[in-house]
Amino acid sequence: MSGSDERARAERPEDLGRLFVQRANAGDVEGLVALYEPDAVLAFPLGKVTAGRDAIRQEYERFLAGRPTLNGESQPALRLGDLALTSTRFSGGATAEVARRQPDGTWLWVIDQPSILS
Repeated sequence: MSGSDERARAERPEDLGRLFVQRANAGDVEGLVALYEPDAVLAFPLGKVTAGRDAIRQEYERFLAGRPTLNGESQPALRLGDLALTSTRFSGGATAEVARRQPDGTWLWVIDQPSILS
């Protein structure tokens, strides 16, 4: 996939975790960044808060340079109107994120804590 318009979009908040795992395993930095709102915040790397898509892109470029293989399972989201709490379980860990429904009905993350057990 060369452009964000060709990528699957999160029709449900639970789709975000699944799409993240697929895109990370494919080395698709732009696909990962496309899962976030423009001003989103990401608690990564550990002990740092990364804000905005440009900064998130830089962190994921570094992360994917190590060619990680992820296998996580998205959990059911907890929804309240246009907000949802999402999570994904990985071996030895779990994530927690806040997603927001977009005007077109799709979902994007606004807050991402990729390691709640560290």
